Amino acid sequence: MKTNDKIWIYGASGHGKVILDCLMAADIKVSGFIDDKSKTIIVGYPVTNDSSIDPIKDQVIIGIGNNKTRKRLSEINNFHYLKVIHPSALLSNYAEIGEGSVVFHHCVIQTGTTIGKHCIINTSASIDHDCIVEDFAHVSPKVTLCGNVKVGEGTHVGAGAVIIPGIKIGKWATIGAGAVIIEDVPDYAVVVGNPGRIIKLNDPL
Repeated sequence: MKTNDKIWIYGASGHGKVILDCLMAADIKVSGFIDDKSKTIIVGYPVTNDSSIDPIKDQVIIGIGNNKTRKRLSEINNFHYLKVIHPSALLSNYAEIGEGSVVFHHCVIQTGTTIGKHCIINTSASIDHDCIVEDFAHVSPKVTLCGNVKVGEGTHVGAGAVIIPGIKIGKWATIGAGAVIIEDVPDYAVVVGNPGRIIKLNDPL
């Protein structure tokens, strides 16, 4: 990152404010928030529209928690995306984090794990060895992914859920908070409980 690059958070929301905290903790200067709402300032930072971004020099992180919205914005905007990792997170040297992804406070990501693009690895999540978290997924606070777990594109794993080793979760699924997943989960499934059970299917994109 060049010292004269401007850094913008796309989305003046609560999620965007946590990303701001991560950037500040890493001593990265933020220029402000991009949002089309009527706000003009949030936590002391200016809010403007995306016409203020220089697509050649500036860098952007999408500060929106909704997985479908992050995917849509990343597809329609040709920005330079950075990844954001809070300094308290513990990452193996052999873990890979994709562009546009954020890793929040006190997360642990172990060796051989791959995190895709525009993912959210939320506060105190634990991701063990050789896991795959595909693009636009959200791993919520205090989730535990044991070794060799795969989380499909756009899937949301709710707070405190536990996924046992070797499980494969399909794309755009929803795992409820506190669920314990002991069997593979198909695409679009909504799973709750201990042990996890499918209660309905999400609408396909």
